[in-house]
Amino acid sequence: MTADEFRRMALNLKGAEERAHMNHPDFRVANRIFATLGYPDKEWGMVSLTPEQQAEFMHDEPEMFVPAAGAWGKKGSTTVRLSAAKKDALESALQAAWANAQAKPARKAKPAKKAKRAKKRARPRKAQR
Repeated sequence: MTADEFRRMALNLKGAEERAHMNHPDFRVANRIFATLGYPDKEWGMVSLTPEQQAEFMHDEPEMFVPAAGAWGKKGSTTVRLSAAKKDALESALQAAWANAQAKPARKAKPAKKAKRAKKRARPRKAQR
């Protein structure tokens, strides 16, 4: 499986769009990330599963699916080893992640951050006579 094949499969899901997050591509529906590419490096992808889904996919394809590090992995974030990826298994995982993102309330896109204005220093008051 190549990154381009992963990308095509993710973008074939209804309403999916590609953006970037933390300097790597992500795939969103309803403004929620359901998959990414390139983390921790170009040999990997990621799907946002539930912990129960993660356990099932890892049981069925242990060479392909690995929990992400730390708390993200405990919550279901699952990395996909592209070199071991099988089309049918990845398609099922992407569909599950897409459905999970769809099930959550849609997020509004965040507006661009405004530049912070420098705080004005309070002027010392003149002593009254």
